Amino acid sequence: MDFLELARNRYSERSFAQTPLEEEKLYKILEAGRIAPTACNNQPQRFYVLKSKEALAKAAGLTYTYNAAVVILVCYVNAEAWHSPFDGFCSGDMDASIAASSMMFEAENVGIHTIWLRGFDAAKVQDAFDLPSGTVPSLMLALGYPTEKSKPHKLHGQREPMEEFVIEL
Repeated sequence: MDFLELARNRYSERSFAQTPLEEEKLYKILEAGRIAPTACNNQPQRFYVLKSKEALAKAAGLTYTYNAAVVILVCYVNAEAWHSPFDGFCSGDMDASIAASSMMFEAENVGIHTIWLRGFDAAKVQDAFDLPSGTVPSLMLALGYPTEKSKPHKLHGQREPMEEFVIEL
């Protein structure tokens, strides 16, 4: 399958089966995030793999995880992120998002469904998982196999025309 077909077929999963993920597939997904591009190649991203019953319950208490088999808490280390000398922009969330996108597409490539989660209080996540000081929770990526009732959201295929997104200057 080529990349555009993969991207078109991928959708946010909201009905995970309780089938465990194979370690080889999880490794490939994490590797896709590890090798993702980052600002100045600083690589500030950190991936906390939540797969124990306790860790998944803790995550589910902080945001809706759709009963995922694994949740990857994607963070960045603020001191390692690139900071613009012009306006102070911090690349941390951007770097974490690029890594998460890479993991999301590799997951689809190996037959694992995902959903991007950001409906949480970052300070509560920091405390709940006792993250090191300066490590900022950016998002969670829930992973798993779909159930038989799995299907894309009704709005999944609706996209604005290219002319709405591309502006030549």
